[in-house]
Amino acid sequence: MQRLGTGIGWRPEIADAVERMPGIDWVEVVAENVCPGHLPESLRRLRERGVIVVPHGVALGLGGADRPDEGRLTALAERAEALGSPLVTEHIAFVRAGGPLTASPRLEAGHLLPVPRTRDALDVLCENVRIAQDALPVPLAVENIAALIAWPGEEMTEGQFLYELADRTGVRLLIDVANLHTNHVNRAEDPAKALAELPLEAIAYVHVAGGFERDGVWHDSHAHPVPRPVLDILTDLASRVDPPGVLLERDENFPEPGELERELGAIRRAVEKGAQERAAGAGAWSPVLPKSAAAPAAEPSPARQRLALAQAAMLSALVAGTPVPEGFDPTRMRVQARALASKRADVVAKVAPELPEILGEGYRAAFLGYAQGQPMTGGYRQDALDFAGHLLFTGRFPDAGVRRELREWWLERSGPVPRSRRPVVRAARAARRVLLRRG
Repeated sequence: MQRLGTGIGWRPEIADAVERMPGIDWVEVVAENVCPGHLPESLRRLRERGVIVVPHGVALGLGGADRPDEGRLTALAERAEALGSPLVTEHIAFVRAGGPLTASPRLEAGHLLPVPRTRDALDVLCENVRIAQDALPVPLAVENIAALIAWPGEEMTEGQFLYELADRTGVRLLIDVANLHTNHVNRAEDPAKALAELPLEAIAYVHVAGGFERDGVWHDSHAHPVPRPVLDILTDLASRVDPPGVLLERDENFPEPGELERELGAIRRAVEKGAQERAAGAGAWSPVLPKSAAAPAAEPSPARQRLALAQAAMLSALVAGTPVPEGFDPTRMRVQARALASKRADVVAKVAPELPEILGEGYRAAFLGYAQGQPMTGGYRQDALDFAGHLLFTGRFPDAGVRRELREWWLERSGPVPRSRRPVVRAARAARRVLLRRG
């Protein structure tokens, strides 16, 4: 695996700072946020300097019951080629459920949700990973995720699950030490035990990020400083194996560049400390066993169907208010449901910033009320349109001016072609301008 060095997650808000930071060997971009034909100038300049850029997918849903979507795989491959990347990465998670396998409506989580660590889920995940590997032009690495909730009846630990995945498919691993810490707090899972069970030589690189604890629950926010326990897990990992790359993730609430540089320095020191322990003989490594080949099945397997039903029931409880499936912690499910709704509100506000401007202080309460009974069935942009349409239909905002602005916004975006681009609208506006000039 190629040596990457020290990196940082590239985000538009810190693009200029990243370009000026010393010691940045590579960056990672959210794959769905870049267009192959229109790369940001900052990324172009970084590539020209020889900085490696790795696309990191969030929407493929390799842990879901469905086979990976061909269109999403093609898009991920195009981004890898456009960026000249040595690999691409995704998550061991499911992000949608329902649909033909369950004869129920398709639901979108808008978030990464954990797969059950069962034989059924592992069989489906391995098949999905093989499909993705065959479709991508470069190697694939998959990331362990953070979780607020645990599935009942799990048959393996996280380390065992990841080991078997790498053993059966040859896939590389992106190990997020912040997620190991999250699962330690939320699910009482020992990070050291997980590291001891991992196929360490399968590691492509490592993520480091911050979060916060509230009411005994750790939230993997990517918006707070990296805490000492996460750095300690990084040191433990580096005492066992020399990671090819380590990357700092920060998605919002960006601090001054100097603070990011100090965090990168702390990460380097944590890795150096682990290397010293490894050199002294304190660490150990485990090999990756040879990849075993298996052809994808032509028809949905019983394992896929069982997994589809389980994931649909769990996601429906989180986003549609259906009963919590047996064996899940109802309190944790409520926490997760609130977190999903809150994230929906935040992301919709980003992709459609006009809505908070139109609705003012009432935006968030209105959206959370809408989300309680309206699960997301498409992407976030469709969610924004559905939310606005819901408000217009129900008459939630009595103010005539707000209704008028909201209606104009919705009409502008709800058709196949924006109203401002339709020939009749353009002609009418042109005629109006002529009349105004004549007047």
